[in-house]
Amino acid sequence: MKQLVILSGKGGTGKTSITASFAHLAHTQSVRAVLADADVDAANLELVLSPHVLEEHDFIGGKLAWIDPQKCEGCGLCEQVCRFDAIAFHADKYQVDPIACDGCAACVHQCPTSAIRMEPQLAGHWFRSKSHYGPLFHAALRPAQENSGKLVTLVKQQARLLAMDEQYPLIIVDGPPGIGCPVISAVSGADMALIVTEPTVAGVHDMERALQMTRHFNIPSAVCINKSDIFWEGAVQIKAYCLDQKIEVLGQIPFDSNVTEAMVNGEPVTAYRPASPASWEINALWQNLVSIMLADQV
Repeated sequence: MKQLVILSGKGGTGKTSITASFAHLAHTQSVRAVLADADVDAANLELVLSPHVLEEHDFIGGKLAWIDPQKCEGCGLCEQVCRFDAIAFHADKYQVDPIACDGCAACVHQCPTSAIRMEPQLAGHWFRSKSHYGPLFHAALRPAQENSGKLVTLVKQQARLLAMDEQYPLIIVDGPPGIGCPVISAVSGADMALIVTEPTVAGVHDMERALQMTRHFNIPSAVCINKSDIFWEGAVQIKAYCLDQKIEVLGQIPFDSNVTEAMVNGEPVTAYRPASPASWEINALWQNLVSIMLADQV
């Protein structure tokens, strides 16, 4: 079983559009794959795949302070020690702002009457679903909730367990953008990372950061240049950087309005317009990835 994680140094490079197309191509070419949307802070792979939810589970994140008004004597020590200004006197009692609370528990240790306790919080939900192109694991983190790295790990773990139980050869993971904790969780255990970039100043800079991150964790990586023809100088710069760093550029996808039209209609472009320029290049990119990752099975 192999894990392919699709990443981007910044949002908006087309990572999810390409992942959805990979899901479609894997299905049509008889490559059995489990799909996972690890971008839990802004999950949108489901918008393209239109899955049917089979299971829904709560995700319990960190703990937040809660003040028992029956025990509180109103001394105000909790408000004094709170570094996040999450406790205030309101309506004749001290209350905790759940959005401002960081869960440090300093107030719990300072309360002389043990009126404060830490309560587990519902941070989101994760789902096991059935899509047209295979099983999909995805999640939704509630607004202002943290621990997205833990939720990413949970989503990937569930995908991996199903792949092992039912002998799927491949897991395709739509990873989060950037280089933070959720991304590190997404690439953990991956056999390959595909970095989707675009030929802009921000795209080049953030691609370099993403590649530095995958190199730090010894994850084999390759690059795909999306909308490669909108700024040729930028594409040349990306290829020169990759050549210098001995990183392969596996695909160059041209700007194609069919991609946007396909997204509006809730379909991967390879299914919506299989003969479009973008579809041809995505299919070629997919064939390159299959030959690398599943060489012993094809």
